[in-house]
Amino acid sequence: MCEAGDYLVMPASIDPAIPLADAADARATTQDHLYERVAAEFAAPLARLARAHEADASHQQDLLQEIHLALWRSFAAFGERCSLRTWVYRVAHNVAATHVLRAKRRQTSRLVNLDDLDIAGDAADVETAIDESRALARITGLIQRLKPLDRELIILHLEGLPGDEIAEIAGLSPANVATKIHRIKLLLADAFGRKDES
Repeated sequence: MCEAGDYLVMPASIDPAIPLADAADARATTQDHLYERVAAEFAAPLARLARAHEADASHQQDLLQEIHLALWRSFAAFGERCSLRTWVYRVAHNVAATHVLRAKRRQTSRLVNLDDLDIAGDAADVETAIDESRALARITGLIQRLKPLDRELIILHLEGLPGDEIAEIAGLSPANVATKIHRIKLLLADAFGRKDES
C-alpha cells in the first residue's frame, strides 16, 4: 500500500560509490523533475481539490500552496512505491484533511456526518434552479459540508479515479468506498429532487 504520510523521510540507502554531495544533488534533481511534471499534469485537479475543501478563495490559494510544497517535499521519499497519481492524491488528501481539521478548530460552524447532513432547499425560482453555475455552487457547498473523508471520496470519484485507487488513497476497503460513494450520490440526488419539488 502506498503510504505518503511519511513523505518527509529521506531514503535510507545511498550508494557508497557516489559522494554524499552528488547523491543529494541527484535526489534534488529527481525531486525537482517529479514536481515539475506533477505541477503541469495535475494543476487543474489539485485546484479543484483545494476549491472543494476550502470555500474562501484566499484560503483556497493557501491550501493549494501547502499542497504543492508538500508534494515537492514528498518526492524525496517517493521511490515509486505506487503510481505517481496515487502518490499525488494521497499527499494532497493528507494536506487537505489537515487543513480542514485546523480550520474546523478555528470556526464555530460544525462539519456533519454524512448520516446527519440536512440539506435545505434554496428559495430560488425555477430559472435559477436550472442555471448551471448556481447548481455547481450548490453541489460544491453540499460537498464542503461533508466530513473530510466523505468529501475526499466524492472529490476523487468526480475526478474519475477508479474505486480501488480511491480506496488506496483513502486507506479504506474498496467495498467501503463503493458504499460511501453510493450514499453520497443518493444524498446529492435527493437534495436536487427536493429543490425541484419546491
